[in-house]
Amino acid sequence: MIEEFYKLSPRLLEQDRKARELCSGQFSILEEIKEYNQLKMLRAFTDCGVGGQHLVGTTGYGTDDPGRNKLEQVFAAVVGAEASLFRHSFLSGTHTLSVALFGVLRPGDCMVSAVGAPYDTLLGVIGLTGNKGYGSLKEWGVQYDEVPLKDGKPDIPLIAEKCKGARMCYIQRSRGYSSRDALSLEDIETISKAAKAAQPDIVVMVDNCYGEFTQKQEPTQRGADLMAGSLIKNPGGGIAPTGGYIAGRADLVELCAHRLSAPGVGGEIGCTLDVLREMYLGLYYAPGVVCEALKTSVYTSCLFELMGYDVLPHYTAPRNDIITSVNTRSPQGMIALCGGVQAGSPVDSFAAPEPCPMPGYEDEVIMAAGAFTLGSSIELSADGPLREPYTVYVQGGLNFAAARAGVLLGAQRMLEL
Repeated sequence: MIEEFYKLSPRLLEQDRKARELCSGQFSILEEIKEYNQLKMLRAFTDCGVGGQHLVGTTGYGTDDPGRNKLEQVFAAVVGAEASLFRHSFLSGTHTLSVALFGVLRPGDCMVSAVGAPYDTLLGVIGLTGNKGYGSLKEWGVQYDEVPLKDGKPDIPLIAEKCKGARMCYIQRSRGYSSRDALSLEDIETISKAAKAAQPDIVVMVDNCYGEFTQKQEPTQRGADLMAGSLIKNPGGGIAPTGGYIAGRADLVELCAHRLSAPGVGGEIGCTLDVLREMYLGLYYAPGVVCEALKTSVYTSCLFELMGYDVLPHYTAPRNDIITSVNTRSPQGMIALCGGVQAGSPVDSFAAPEPCPMPGYEDEVIMAAGAFTLGSSIELSADGPLREPYTVYVQGGLNFAAARAGVLLGAQRMLEL
């Protein structure tokens, strides 16, 4: 059917047919996870008593906004947390993580990153890169340490050693722009137990970006005290126009609320304007949309493996985030793959992605993202820093049929190099 709409080589069409056949078993597993999470979502909505009045926003201070409060109650119930902040006023995933870090950490505290260096844009927040004088954690007297991976896996003994005396054990679930696997819930639980055995009062915080609803539980149900993420990734369901969330222990979420607004004010204010309906609807649809993105991820791995490229993860591997990385072997390969994905996007399909400098990144970055929400990575996108081995990170897909077309157009351009 796809050849009726796009001109693709017979060789690629045969690889597409084989990939879809090979992926059918994995797709069945993903559908079962989706069904479980969707029913869990429905029960959270009904148990919390969501009503039509909660879909209407407020202006001004938004003091004790009922729709906002109910939405945060629903999200906490879904992820098994005591409390949450689920708000459009978070500017990005990095901003959300920054609020959580500054909310919990104090001068003299030590933060230990348990799986190597965190994602590029967080390095400036910590104070490892970027301009001085902007108020990084380092400038505020927060110490930082990290535990390198050992053979690509968390080094549990060293994590335990370095967490002694630390205030926070920080875990990034997704791989970011690195070649490691995304962490499973079992990995997170093992790290949490090791950190708390070494330092019982340590706060285990998880950057859960790209990982929400990929499994039947969330990190807050497997040992994490706090987790955070972006609403233009998984939990916004492709409908929330902006925002982020923090969820976990009530006392920690309260600290973060005072950082988000102002000390002494906390989470009692923050108007919701006209976005509540989109945020409720996006959250409700998120399990289904994440399933479509996961199918796209599995298919992308399989297709490019058949084409002879190195991918991560393997198409049969369990999915702990929505990302598949493809080593394209050259800058031209990155540009070809991203250009094809852009051409298969519903918005700005005519644009040609080019590498360029971006705030928060050391290398030039190329990004394909023809999305309804600017920068949304639950919608099909492909990006990566221009550095060896010239890896493109493909993620998202609101529905598999359209996302498959974008992936195939990227593959076609790579064949034509």
